[in-house]
Amino acid sequence: MTSTVSEVLWMRWLLHELRMPYTGPTQLFCDNQAARHIANNPVFHERTKHVEMDCYFVRERVESKEIVPMQIDSKTQVADIFTKSLGAQTFHDFLGKLGVINLHAPT
Repeated sequence: MTSTVSEVLWMRWLLHELRMPYTGPTQLFCDNQAARHIANNPVFHERTKHVEMDCYFVRERVESKEIVPMQIDSKTQVADIFTKSLGAQTFHDFLGKLGVINLHAPT
């Protein structure tokens, strides 16, 4: 989440520099319930000490209403096509959502 929040902040800055400010919060879809909980919860737990700085960075952006962590079901997470082994049907569904077409398919 930290790297994505960093990229979102850069994009918001760029839009502002182009005189097209984005004033509303940016929705950040995440299928990891623990990551969303840590981003929203100000209390650290013993198991999160190694990611403490990242947690502070994301939490500050959540508290300032620049970022709103949103839940997304793992079955509809299109980014999984880049990170996981998927079944054929799910793989082709995600390719369609990304706009990828097979140029060699019979017409």
